[in-house]
Amino acid sequence: MKKLFLSVVIAAALGASAFKTVTSTPERTAPAAVAYAVQTFKVNTEESKITWIGRKVTGEHNGNIKLASGTILMEKNSLRGGTFLMDMTSITCNDLQGNSNKNLVNHLKSDDFFSVEKNPTAVFAITNLTPKQNAKSGAANYTITGDLTIKGIKHEISFPAMVNLKKGVVTAKANLKFDRTKWDIKFRSGNFFENLGDKAIQDDVELNLELVAREEAVAKK
Repeated sequence: MKKLFLSVVIAAALGASAFKTVTSTPERTAPAAVAYAVQTFKVNTEESKITWIGRKVTGEHNGNIKLASGTILMEKNSLRGGTFLMDMTSITCNDLQGNSNKNLVNHLKSDDFFSVEKNPTAVFAITNLTPKQNAKSGAANYTITGDLTIKGIKHEISFPAMVNLKKGVVTAKANLKFDRTKWDIKFRSGNFFENLGDKAIQDDVELNLELVAREEAVAKK
């Protein structure tokens, strides 16, 4: 009887040891995330395009603004940042001819609007990015937030954008609006002047962006 009891105790002890051995196996750790270098892509100012639209009670005008320079930062296929310098002295009008065109462009360059003699450039710098999950092909895949500086005045704006990297070329498209009065462009704004009637100009300025950028060559040492 004692031998039987002793056998049971030994078997139980061995069983417990075996159980502990199985359950004490170290947990598997997840593989470390692969880090990719951030690449700098230089905007091709000749292939890129910025179109502006300004609306008033009786219609609208549109034209172009040239990019002076720009960079887009990518990490593998993901957007990481960017800075863009716009040449405000290059502003044009596309829908008027002759003196009407000249007069409007000169007015846009004056202190009533962009004051380009004192502020020849405007800058947009990305400060935050939010990828859009499950974005469809050809649709915006990011919400971009950044600082827009016009006439030396900086304000934050956000807008949707489509950014893609293919065969070493980054393309970006966006449509955005900003309230010009925040940048002290108040000429004929209904929010600041009364009794303008059909001479009132809407506060929102619309920009359409089409950017093309290629990776900067790394200088050989």
